[in-house]
Amino acid sequence: MSIRHHVSDELLLRYASGELAEGWSLAVATHLALCPASRRRLAQMETVGGALLENIAAGTASDDAWARMRSRIERGATGVPQRPEGHVKAAAEPVLPEPLRSYLGGDIDSLKWRSLGMGAYQIPIALGDDSTVARLLRIPAGKPVPEHGHAGQELTVVLAGSFRDGSDVFARGDIEEADANLTHQPLASEDADCICLAVTDAPLRFKSWLVRLIQPVLGI
Repeated sequence: MSIRHHVSDELLLRYASGELAEGWSLAVATHLALCPASRRRLAQMETVGGALLENIAAGTASDDAWARMRSRIERGATGVPQRPEGHVKAAAEPVLPEPLRSYLGGDIDSLKWRSLGMGAYQIPIALGDDSTVARLLRIPAGKPVPEHGHAGQELTVVLAGSFRDGSDVFARGDIEEADANLTHQPLASEDADCICLAVTDAPLRFKSWLVRLIQPVLGI
């Protein structure tokens, strides 16, 4: 299945400029490792951004500089070579791409999961700052995540299996960006457990009082 849900231009630009906190950067880097189309967009941004820096004197950039750069990207004016999508997938390709695999100390078969109850598991990921929280989640096939909203931002990158959120299906490599405007209940697909990287900057707002009761214990 091809990747259908890509990182937004705004988030990708902040990643390229080094503005993101470590957790957000880890999520974007994980998506980029799995998504050739987003890697090409990143290369285009870096190429056009470099050209702008070379040709615009310091302090003279107009307010619409990003809008003009985005227009050039959409017109394909950067001349970045396009790598073919059709390539043979390596038989031993790891489930967890770098740099995520190094953060966890190995691939999926070497990890020790912590139970969240009802068949779900997590692995907290150590970060260098406390502005975001990152974790690996494993949701059992055919089971929903408890309905919840967000007090802040959340990025979710699918690594194995898939989940449905409303009418959208997120599979390997897809990234979902959520904020305080979204209340949802993702549902893991029936064919396999869904393994994903989730990064947040605030606790989730669960609808169930029971989940809220044990939320401090679970750390989510």
